[in-house]
Amino acid sequence: MLEGVTIGLKVDVDTLRGTREGVPALVALFKRLGVDATFYFSVGPDHTGRAMRRVFRPGFAQKVARTSVLKHYGLKTLLYGVLLPGPDIGRDGGAEMRGAHSAGFEVGLHSYDHVRWQDFVADASPEWTRREFERGLAAFENVFGFAPQSHAAAGWQINAAGLELECEHGLLYASDTRGTSPFLPQLPPGAGFAALCPQLPTTLPTFDEVLGVDGMDEHRVAGEIFARSAATARPPLQVFTLHAELEGMLLRGAFEELLVRWRDAGAQITRMAAVHALAMHGPLPVQRVDLAQIPGRSGRLAVQGARVAAPA
Repeated sequence: MLEGVTIGLKVDVDTLRGTREGVPALVALFKRLGVDATFYFSVGPDHTGRAMRRVFRPGFAQKVARTSVLKHYGLKTLLYGVLLPGPDIGRDGGAEMRGAHSAGFEVGLHSYDHVRWQDFVADASPEWTRREFERGLAAFENVFGFAPQSHAAAGWQINAAGLELECEHGLLYASDTRGTSPFLPQLPPGAGFAALCPQLPTTLPTFDEVLGVDGMDEHRVAGEIFARSAATARPPLQVFTLHAELEGMLLRGAFEELLVRWRDAGAQITRMAAVHALAMHGPLPVQRVDLAQIPGRSGRLAVQGARVAAPA
């Protein structure tokens, strides 16, 4: 059913708890099932509690209620950066990060301060964006001893300066957007026509976007995501984003069911670098990066926009 389809697994790791508990559990699961994945790490302070300032954003309260945030993240994590000091994830969770890499998995940069990037980068200045992005690069290198080759922006939030920085620092590819297929992002006038750092957008809905919608529960969510990935118009390259705090912990059973369904249907489940290699077999279209709402998420996300013609 899914022969010829490649699914890139993109594991976003947002918190210290997800790093310490979710990451080792996912490493063990992937090893047992014989599948590959890429882990994207937040490497600075865990300020998860500050995300609650999004309460006035349309759809945020409903999402919190649907996905049982307290149950999945835990009270202590939800107090980091508010009533408790935010721990340094790179320092306190570095052993687990290096353990994922030592186990043979690809690693990349998710963020320095996940909440700060997600909440402010869309409207941030180039100076602010550079400072935050380069803090992340430095902290990542401090953990691993080498620079990341790819970036997956926190909350699918990016701006033009961020896209330029990915090129400036020589990243091979990024996964900052939602969309349907790999593309080259258009850059603003004066910065060159298109970025040389391709975007590999998340193409499938996430568990937390589907759970709680129309009665969807964790016993049926794997079947729902599988059905969407196997739709008639499915693209040959797909990207699924999961979270160490969700699919690596209380939703791990449902996620394992999804992985087994994909594997048994003939899909190749792999790291993002392999998706990038396949995408580069042919020319990529140049497309805008727009902001739009995604069902099941609050606020607007960076999405794959319309194609643009190359200048004469």
